[in-house]
Amino acid sequence: MARVVVDVMLKPEILDPQGQAVQRALPRLGFDGISDVRQGKRFELEVDGPVDEAALARIHDLAESFLANTVIEDFTVKVEGAAEVAGAAK
Repeated sequence: MARVVVDVMLKPEILDPQGQAVQRALPRLGFDGISDVRQGKRFELEVDGPVDEAALARIHDLAESFLANTVIEDFTVKVEGAAEVAGAAK
């Protein structure tokens, strides 16, 4: 069994109020020197069988159609412990 991670982040041009709220709170909590915070989502998928190109293509389709709103979000698909294997949604 392998683990595939899908990270979903708002596109850079989309306002991130939750990230901004965290950024404003950091100095009050004693964490200085953080110039920007972006909030996102992480999905960990346990995959039965090998994670080959076909499996990654299916997971990419899943992320594009269900996990991410590709109008306002980008995503990456990675096999945990491996290099990035699929890029941001287009």
